Parts: sequence; structure tokens; C-alpha cells
Amino acid sequence: MVVKQQGNELLRIWRESAIFWMLVGGVFLLACYVYLDGLSLMVKWWNEREEYGHGYLIPVITAFLIWQKKNQLESTEFHGSWIGVLVVALGVFLFYAGELSSIYTIIQYAFLVALFGVILSMMGYKAFKIIFVPLVILLFMIPLPNFLFYNLSSQLQLISSQIGVAVIRLFDISVFLEGNVIDLGVYKLQVVEACSGLNYLFPLMTLAFISAYFFTGALWKKTIIFLSSIPITILMNSFRIGAIGVTVEYWGPEMAEGFLHDFEGWAVFMSCIAILILEMWILASLGKDKLPLREAFGLDFPEPTPSDSEIIYRKIPKPFYASLAIIVLVAASVFALPDREEITPDRKQYVEFPLEFDGWVGKTGYLEQIYIDALKFSDYAMIDYVGEDGGSVNFYSAYYASQKKGASAHSPRSCIPGGGWRITSLENHTIQGLNIGNIPMTVNRLVIEKGEIKQLVYYWFQQRGRIVTNEYMMKWYLFWDAMTKSRTDGALMRLTTMLRPGQDISIADKRLESFCREIAPVIPEYVAN
Repeated sequence: MVVKQQGNELLRIWRESAIFWMLVGGVFLLACYVYLDGLSLMVKWWNEREEYGHGYLIPVITAFLIWQKKNQLESTEFHGSWIGVLVVALGVFLFYAGELSSIYTIIQYAFLVALFGVILSMMGYKAFKIIFVPLVILLFMIPLPNFLFYNLSSQLQLISSQIGVAVIRLFDISVFLEGNVIDLGVYKLQVVEACSGLNYLFPLMTLAFISAYFFTGALWKKTIIFLSSIPITILMNSFRIGAIGVTVEYWGPEMAEGFLHDFEGWAVFMSCIAILILEMWILASLGKDKLPLREAFGLDFPEPTPSDSEIIYRKIPKPFYASLAIIVLVAASVFALPDREEITPDRKQYVEFPLEFDGWVGKTGYLEQIYIDALKFSDYAMIDYVGEDGGSVNFYSAYYASQKKGASAHSPRSCIPGGGWRITSLENHTIQGLNIGNIPMTVNRLVIEKGEIKQLVYYWFQQRGRIVTNEYMMKWYLFWDAMTKSRTDGALMRLTTMLRPGQDISIADKRLESFCREIAPVIPEYVAN
């Protein structure tokens, strides 16, 4: 609020000169130029992924919330902060790290870090604190890294499927669940990625955060409002899946398609908002700080500036000039330096992968185009081998010449449950007698089951001379090798064998270990060290 002065003194209002705004606009445009690659990909995801379609609204919302604080900002002098210059330097460091590693999520977050730093260097801590929460809302416009997105999506698909089946059974309908496939007998509902609930979760979390910001109750109430968006989304999405199953049972498969399917999605999201409002109404009526919802939801507009105010134009703080200098230097380096090219090593194509090894004969298989489009690999192999004992091994590998634009190998643990399989065992397993670079070869060993069927799976990530079993270490090496080697190529390797009913699992282990020893010397021809 604008503070009145003592006696007959006029109200002091701080204003920005035209030069001030020109410098601010120039810094912003230069920052957009520097971080253009990451920002362009972010906007592309807003266009292509329904989960992030709300991203366009977030900068507008942030701008509105900052404008809402106009009276407080007008009465606060800007002193600038040298800490802001350090934050800008951190944003620049993250930018170069993202560019060198070709990990665009780092560039996107680096842009916000630099933006926060510029604002802090211009305003100083006291004024920056006034608009800090509106600035934090900008974090919701940045998409999750792909490996986190797909892991979260697969888990939500399974949870939604399980709760959805429970809803269907409440109507005394016979239904069978295999992973994320709901079998109604006459029709199978597949809870695909688009039905995971993420297209509700991300917008609703953003809305809940904004609602908590406006809510004038205690901090614990604000926290509940924000965090409750997660279970609300999961339960309502599960209810939607259950409702589709019930309507399909009584009125036919067309209830799961077309306009009705889309309308149900819209209705569920509006219901989520209604539940959120009901929750705020209940919280507003609890505790010592109880208020009517209209008063608890503090959406105020700034008052007009009094016409008789004393206008004082702000001086441009020295820390802001320092931040401007850093951004100008980085922009000049981006303009002057040539684009850094990624090295793609020579390799054989998987179409040449041997179909015969000692005691093994293979037959090539193929993936459907829908999976090829989703996985975005550069090359792949899917071959079924049969050994002398009649046991079979499925060999699958997805090779990526570049993993810098969201296309990267992701863990089988994310997709195996979606096919109806249940992981009953997961551990690291060392293959005796097989060394890669004088290091014993270690793989991830999974036992998966579907009804009475059991399979043993070995998988690992092979890239740039390393065998990696941990998904997060794989991402670290991707970052490090991109900076030090200008390479992000690599592959996922997966071996699967079926167990006969009652068969000892040690037999399956020996089969996969034997097959590993056969193919290990050959793989570097197709996945370069």
C-alpha cells in the first residue's frame, strides 16, 4: 500500500523512467536470445503435449500478480543487490552446462535463475520479496525431464487402472485387470499415457498453488490446498476410467471414444476445480482464523495512484548494470561462437546384427509404428533367439545417436508394468566370467509375472564405453560426456526369457548369462565405445 507522509508532505511514489524500462526490456530480450534453444523447445512442448498446454497462461498470471502488488512496489525504493549478480552468474553457468550437455531442461531452469537474479539485482531484497511468490509460479511452466515424466506417467496409469477397476466392480460388473489393460470381456480398455491423469495433474497443481497464494488462512491450510491437488487428480481420473468402463458395459464401446470421451475429461477437470473450491470453503471455516470464503480468498486489485502524489524517478542500481554486462557478454559469445556440433561415432546398423551365435539361432521381429514414434530411437533390434536346449531369449536394444532433445533411453521398469506384468524381484546381478574393460559386467535382474507366466529380464544401459545399471547415473554420464566428449549416443540393452511352469529360475539365469557372453563382444560394433 502507498504510505502517507507526516504533516502536509505529499505521498511519495517511486516511478521508472523511460531509460529504466528500455534497459529492463533490453536485458529481457537479450536473455531470451541467449536461452532461445531451451525456450523454443519449452513452447513446442506447450503446443504438442496436453499436460503442458496451460504453460501459455503462466507468464500472464505472473504478470497479473506482480501488477496486483503495484501499490507496494510504488512505495518501496529499489536499492539493488549484489547477491542478484551472483544469481545471474549461476544462471549463466547453468546455461553453459545445459548447452554443453545438450540437456534443454537445464537451459530452461537456467533462464529462470538468471531472470530472478536480474530482478533481484534491480530491486533489492525488500522489493524482491514482495513479488517472490508470483515469480515462483513461473516454475510450473517448465516441463519435467522426459525420464521423470515417463516414470511418473507409468505409475499413475497403474494406480488409476487399479482404482478404476474398483469403481467398475462396485456396479457388480465382471472385470479383469492386466497392468493398465482393463478387460471387460467384450471390450478392452487400455489406460494409455494420455489417461494417466498428468493432463489434469499439472494444471491443477498450478491452480492449487495460485489458490493457496491468494488464500489468507494459516500456512498449514495453504499447504493442504496445494498438496491435495495430487490425490484429487488421481481419484477423479480413476473415477473417470471407472465411469467409462461402466458406460461401455451398458451402452457399448462408443462410450469410450469420440466426443463423449473428451467431454468426460473436461467434466472431470471441472469437478476437480469444484472439489478444490469446496476444500477451501471447509478450511476457511476451521480454526481461530475462520472467515467466509469470499474474504479468505484475498483477490484484491491495486488502488489508483493519488493524483497529488510526489513522483520520484528511480535511479538505476549499480548491481543491475553488472547483471546487464554479464548478459551482454554471454549474448555476444552466443552470437560470435560457432554452434557446437555433437559427435556421432561410426557404427554398424542393427539390421546387420548376427542371427546366429554358438548354439543360438535368431529370427528378427519388428515393433509397431506407434511404439517407434513414441520411443524416438535412431535404430533398434528385436530378435528372438532359440538355444540348443529349446529355451528362447528375446534380445531388444534401442540405440540413440543423440539424446539431447528429449529422445533418450528410459528404464524398462517404466513400461513393463504397463503391459500387465508385475515386478516381483529387482536386483543387480554380476555375470561371472564376463568382464567389460577389466570390470565384471553387472546388469539389472528383474523377475516379472503375469498370472501363471513368469519371465526373467536382464537390462542395462551401454553407452560410450560404459555399462550402467542406475538410471540416474546414466543421466549424469550423459551430462558429463556431452561436455567432455561432445557425445550423447547410447543404447538400452534388454534380454528376456520365459520360465516354464515349475522351472527353477537358476536355469533361466544360466540361459541369459550364456547368451550375454555370446553377444557382449559383438555389441561395441553397434554401440560405439
